[in-house]
Amino acid sequence: QVQLVESGGGLVQSGGSLRLSCVASGSIFTINAMGWYHQAPGKQRELVARIPTSESTNYADSVKGRFTISRDNAKNTVYLQMNSLKPEDTAVYYCNADIVHLAGDWYKSNNYWGQGTQVTVSS
Repeated sequence: QVQLVESGGGLVQSGGSLRLSCVASGSIFTINAMGWYHQAPGKQRELVARIPTSESTNYADSVKGRFTISRDNAKNTVYLQMNSLKPEDTAVYYCNADIVHLAGDWYKSNNYWGQGTQVTVSS
């Protein structure tokens, strides 16, 4: 059984910062791409940032220059440093990962989601 657990969300004033963390646990062989998505009330879930490997990253245009995604492969952890936060960043933030894990006598690759962590930015 593989699990993703996020932490670090909360309430912050406009212009402030938060750092989200997501730890993967279970019978993990390797983790490929990891990423963060967010979903605001009444809207679809959208990609915020993705890190396929430690050497490459992708960002939504709305967060470029403000957010930084990073990963610690030894800790099976992905981070999202969010600076200069705006009220429009308010959403539930979800961790996502492509994980190769042991399933019985075989290895399988599946995509996993965390439970989400609320980020609220007040004006």
